[in-house]
Amino acid sequence: MKGMLNFQFSFPRRAISRVRELSAAFLLATLAGQLQAAEAPAWGMAELARPDRLPVFKHSIQTASVSSYDRTGGNDDGFSGKYSFVREEKDGLVIADLKGPGVIYRIWTPTPTDDLVDFYFDGEATPRIQIPFRELFLGQHAPFLSPLSGYGAGGFYSYTPLPYKVSCKVLVRAKKVQFYQINYAQYDAGAGIESYTPTPSAAWLEQQAQAQKLFQSAGADLSAAVVPSGSGKLVLSNHFMLAPGATATLAKLDRPGRIAGLRVRPAAALANKDRSLTLRISFDDGTPSVLCPAGDFFGYAWGRPAMKSLFIGVAKDTAYCYFPMPYRKNARVELVAEQTAGEFIEFDAEVVVNAAAKQDNEGYFTAVWRRENPTTTGQPFTFVDTRGRGHLVGVILQSQGLEPGKTLFFEGDDQTTIDGQLLIQGTGSEDFFNGGWYDVPDRWEKRLSFPLSGCLGYEKPLGRTGAYRFFIGDTYVYRESLKQTIEHSGEGNNIPTDYCAVTYLYTADRPSESVVLPPLAARAVNDPKEIIFPAWWQIPLHAFCFNNATLERRAEKFGQDEVRFLSLKATGEDFFGSPFLEPTCEVPASGRYDIYLEAIAGPAQGKVQLFKNEVAVAPAADFYRETRAKSARVKLGALDLEEGPNHLMLKLPGKNEKASGLGLDLIQIVCVKAE
Repeated sequence: MKGMLNFQFSFPRRAISRVRELSAAFLLATLAGQLQAAEAPAWGMAELARPDRLPVFKHSIQTASVSSYDRTGGNDDGFSGKYSFVREEKDGLVIADLKGPGVIYRIWTPTPTDDLVDFYFDGEATPRIQIPFRELFLGQHAPFLSPLSGYGAGGFYSYTPLPYKVSCKVLVRAKKVQFYQINYAQYDAGAGIESYTPTPSAAWLEQQAQAQKLFQSAGADLSAAVVPSGSGKLVLSNHFMLAPGATATLAKLDRPGRIAGLRVRPAAALANKDRSLTLRISFDDGTPSVLCPAGDFFGYAWGRPAMKSLFIGVAKDTAYCYFPMPYRKNARVELVAEQTAGEFIEFDAEVVVNAAAKQDNEGYFTAVWRRENPTTTGQPFTFVDTRGRGHLVGVILQSQGLEPGKTLFFEGDDQTTIDGQLLIQGTGSEDFFNGGWYDVPDRWEKRLSFPLSGCLGYEKPLGRTGAYRFFIGDTYVYRESLKQTIEHSGEGNNIPTDYCAVTYLYTADRPSESVVLPPLAARAVNDPKEIIFPAWWQIPLHAFCFNNATLERRAEKFGQDEVRFLSLKATGEDFFGSPFLEPTCEVPASGRYDIYLEAIAGPAQGKVQLFKNEVAVAPAADFYRETRAKSARVKLGALDLEEGPNHLMLKLPGKNEKASGLGLDLIQIVCVKAE
């Protein structure tokens, strides 16, 4: 922004943490642009382009959505298309019929097609927008331009606001639609909402350009964009050596203002699986509004950096937060090392401050950390359940099944109850986070970050996946209460799971629920002792035989069970000796592991032996049987594995004299950490 002042102070390094206090005189002498004049309420593209207004209470009268969720409570949230429309018309399926004034803020689907989508405004007979459904998200067709429209992690999304004064009908010219969600806000008649026009004003185009620039800035310094225009900022820098059991005060601010940025480096300083390093932020002599394991606050997943979003994440070895945090009198930012033993934590911190005080129409920034381990059967996981006034601006979820090798808990839907009404009903867990189709290659199966949403990782062997979503125009606005939940199974919340989340809000007062952390023992990341790698699905292969062998995925019935497996069939020796298969298995912690196989035993199966550096770890296991059947779990040996990916060399050194072939039909590999 023009006229922005940027004062940076670097203080000498010290062996202990040092506190920098700001007096009123110091702030007033160095910062320009005090309280911002009152502005007209923003909506549509104007709201999307102004992150400095994130704390401002919204003037919409209701936030809601329409989606393809299963009205029976089942899991058919779009598969059959039975619930994927409001009504049928002669030209196709109406997927939304909204009464104005209002604004559509988000459109999402994992199943776009080439069918045309029509947007009818204010009861007109001719659509003002007609576009192939898929092109709505590809970023090249106005007004749905990149990066406001985009795709990734299996999902397709658009954040281009579509205002309507009287009504908006969305019709897909198709016989079938599958999964979709449309988020919108309703306003009163005096809000000044004007319907979308194909010939936008110069002001709208400028706002669109600002929003596009904003969405391209994930990982960059946003502090100048989240303070009032024309005001100054000050960067407080310091170096800390944080002792076990001690507290480092990153900033103690004793006059009105707002925090515009928080940065900590190196990122590894916040990486710990015991979640013992706590971020604590307090405003106006109150109890903490932010009390959260520091890594989780910045989007770490299971103790490691995992996210680079617009407002929070890690970039260039720096953990950052650019949510504006206004206050009336004072503020304090602290890092607390709760472990009483261990090494000192060395880090640098920067707190960006601005002198524009909190206004009556702004909320306090709040972060709520919650964990349910395990989740309650029959009840969804609750992100937040609070009373008062405010709006939700973000959620981060780390979810881990209690049974390794399975992630079916992620079939669950999100549900949002606002002021006592269930107004938002989702269609699947990854759908809520703008993704789609978990455990499918090139979709929701790896860590991916986008400006407002992303996947924190997908590790099926550990039963883990996580995600984040932040809100600007589509924020959930409440005046009396907000309850945000997500299911932990497709139906019935019947898969016990370890769910851990951070919810970010702006609130008029402190949240009605206590912002208190449980004891350390109830916080630590749970690294499973047993890790299951199903071979038939997505197990990575580092290598397999160079010649005289085939590899295929197969399925076979054994009784009532269909068993899927990876089938290696060798017809002779490999270039370098015995036929081999070398899968990659990722473990969550270094240590000694017992290695087991589950496979199909039968008349054409060979002997299998585990090798390390061309030396056999243990005697070979013989999988010959007269008739084909699932084997029991067979131990191949033990190895010292490093945290992260490890290549396991499985060789077929020979076969039983009765065997008719040299094969390995591998169902899964199991790594069990030794005590």
